[in-house]
Amino acid sequence: MKFTKMEGAGNDYVYIDCFREKVRNPEKLAGRISDRHFGVGGDGLILIQPSSKADARMVMFNPDGSRSEMCGNGIRCVAKYVYDHGIAKKKTLDIETDAGVKRLKLFIAKGVVDRVRVDMGEPQLDRAKIPMKGPPGRVVNEQLTVLGRAFNVTAVNMGNPHCVAFIDDVDGFDLAKYGPAVERHPSFPRRTNAEFVEVTDRRHLKMRVWERGTGETLACGSGACAVCVAASLNGLAERKVSVRLPGGVLVIEWRASDHRVLKTGPAREVFEGEWIGRE
Repeated sequence: MKFTKMEGAGNDYVYIDCFREKVRNPEKLAGRISDRHFGVGGDGLILIQPSSKADARMVMFNPDGSRSEMCGNGIRCVAKYVYDHGIAKKKTLDIETDAGVKRLKLFIAKGVVDRVRVDMGEPQLDRAKIPMKGPPGRVVNEQLTVLGRAFNVTAVNMGNPHCVAFIDDVDGFDLAKYGPAVERHPSFPRRTNAEFVEVTDRRHLKMRVWERGTGETLACGSGACAVCVAASLNGLAERKVSVRLPGGVLVIEWRASDHRVLKTGPAREVFEGEWIGRE
């Protein structure tokens, strides 16, 4: 079975072109192929499938076999693959996800996709839509106690759930300790992605992320969108910001006109190969 390794701001996945290949057990394959010692290595598995309502469909699996609704970095790479490999030679693509159909604008350099802008849609802010336990309404600057430490958090759903906390020193933060505890906190019945953010100034944010079902990754596109929304809601930043992650920079805009979130960042093909292991 042939695969392609791709990355967006260091968020790397193994992609399989299901226009040409068949995957019988993606949940099991995700763990095997994502293993960085015994497999290809990556933050998960993404299937590129035909769609009846869009140019292609993205289906994503975390290394623990769980299925994720959306991946902001992964979908940029899907768009690059769809264009570069001739599935749909259009500079604007519609990609179907478990979080709905997303529209992407492609920026071409030397005949291939270099950067992609994703219309991530409107953020869901109501507690029930995160989902997060508690009284009705938005979760903005609300105290959440994790392993004895109190964080002021803002919850945002960008097609998948995010819990954002603003801290003073993101580089020195013990993400390996607090990340999994936030992910599996009883307040989040479907678990959550956890972002910890340092505000550099009103147009520049720095973040680290603990992704649900994966662990710490170099970048999270939907997480960067959630961080932009959360920073704006808390009056900490403008509605358009550069978000620096360990793997690179993403430009995020939460438009005031229609409340939609736009995310622009790189997409790169790393290598192709053939998987000869078991699914």
